[in-house]
Amino acid sequence: MERGDLRRERYRCVTGEKGRMTSLPEINWSGSLIVASLTGAFGSSFLYGYNLSVVNAPAVYIKKFYNETWERRYGFSVDESTLTLLWSITVSIFAIGGLVGAIIVTPIVKFFGRKCTLLLNNVFAVAAALLMSLSLLVGSFEMLILGRIIMGVDAGISLSALPMYLSEISPKEIRGSLGQVTAIFICVGVFTGQVLGLPEIFGQESRWPYLFGAIIVPSLIQVVILPFLPESPRYLLLEKHNTSKAEKAFQTFLGKDDVSHEVEEVLAESRVQRNTKLVSILQLLRTRAVRWQVITVVVTMGCYQLCGLNAIWYYTNNIFSEAGINHETIPYVTLSTGAVETVAAVFSGLVIERLGRRPLLIGGFGLMVVFFAVLTVSLTLQKTVHWLPYLSIFCILAIIASFCIGPGGIPFVLTGEFFQQSQRPAAFMIAGTVNWLSNFAVGLLFPFIQGGLQTYCFLVFAAICFAGAAYLFFVLPETKNKTFQEISQAFAKRNKVSLEMQEINHYPGERKSSAEQESTFTSSVNNGETKKGIV
Repeated sequence: MERGDLRRERYRCVTGEKGRMTSLPEINWSGSLIVASLTGAFGSSFLYGYNLSVVNAPAVYIKKFYNETWERRYGFSVDESTLTLLWSITVSIFAIGGLVGAIIVTPIVKFFGRKCTLLLNNVFAVAAALLMSLSLLVGSFEMLILGRIIMGVDAGISLSALPMYLSEISPKEIRGSLGQVTAIFICVGVFTGQVLGLPEIFGQESRWPYLFGAIIVPSLIQVVILPFLPESPRYLLLEKHNTSKAEKAFQTFLGKDDVSHEVEEVLAESRVQRNTKLVSILQLLRTRAVRWQVITVVVTMGCYQLCGLNAIWYYTNNIFSEAGINHETIPYVTLSTGAVETVAAVFSGLVIERLGRRPLLIGGFGLMVVFFAVLTVSLTLQKTVHWLPYLSIFCILAIIASFCIGPGGIPFVLTGEFFQQSQRPAAFMIAGTVNWLSNFAVGLLFPFIQGGLQTYCFLVFAAICFAGAAYLFFVLPETKNKTFQEISQAFAKRNKVSLEMQEINHYPGERKSSAEQESTFTSSVNNGETKKGIV
């Protein structure tokens, strides 16, 4: 039996004649897979979470720095409304940088690959850390704002490139769990920012620049470790057409020598795709076969940011102060929010492959609706009952836990699962754009919403969570342990296309006959490399 025939026979033995799994292959969490996910996340999503919370603890000192700088330049103190606007811009400008990063990530990951993009991205992190940490010494608050923009670019690139990398190096049986590493490290980053912001560490007037200088450490660790790990095997096989490197990458990540089944599975996808020319955003939006996938990603990512969690991270101290918590106690109460978030994210990573994406997402948003409502009542009546401030703290912790159990990480997993290889960069760009625009809106507008609606401001977020849960209940199929083709088939009816037509709409253009494709595929496998002609 020829080598190519032998590989196809092995594939049929595992999947059955109709291509359905008859028995799951043994999944090994290899050392390289674990190191790649942890290192990638530590230098990427960790920094995103860190920069969400790091501005909270030193807010008073930074505002004082702004006022002193303004007075030194212009001879008078800045008025309160201008100071609030400057601070809101400092907080929310991070999201504008993120939007830029999300827009430029597609050509970067196409040209450099997933792993190299993560490595090069550290240039932005180091530059931002230097600008922000030296702003007090130089006496320029513009450096801090510029550093926040550049750090946002780093986050925008990493929050697209990292989930893409993790989804492509992991077997589908653990794709959800590995994808949750992104969310877990966001939570760890938030918690770390809160710990380092304590008065005993860097939460002092003379030390707050060190909070921003610490960003360099995760970046350097990633730069040291990640070069020794392989590039995404799917990227090497489908976009670089290099079978030998793809096989070595599969062997490294899966911890086994025989990876013929994995190579065959990816090549089978390439034969279905017909070509792997990257789809543009406009082409993706016009493709009827993925219409509801795109809508679902937009809704999920929008709700991910607009549900109110970032408002809590950005303005935790202010919220707790409004709840009547003693000022000296606030930093330690705030610390509990990061701890709860981390525990909840780890829990989600452990159960996502058992419970699935759908119940965790819908359940998480549903619980947030309940606790936002209770929080509103508690904040409204807190001056009438002495113990209600503690109920407010509990509600905030419960909202955070509900978010991290489902909505906190699954949107990134779904974006990687909904789309084929050629569509994935454009899909992540759309998701990233929605993500960062929503992030910016919350960071900029929440202080004014809070000032206008007072204790009823959280009802806005409750309504968004309810709308998100309702949409997902009626539209979202379960994607747990499904191939990309099976997920596409689940959406085919809603998109009003047959699976065959869906494939045509996915990948328009020149096509060879099936006999020609089979002949080319067999020749490519026998020669040990993938020719451009098969795709």
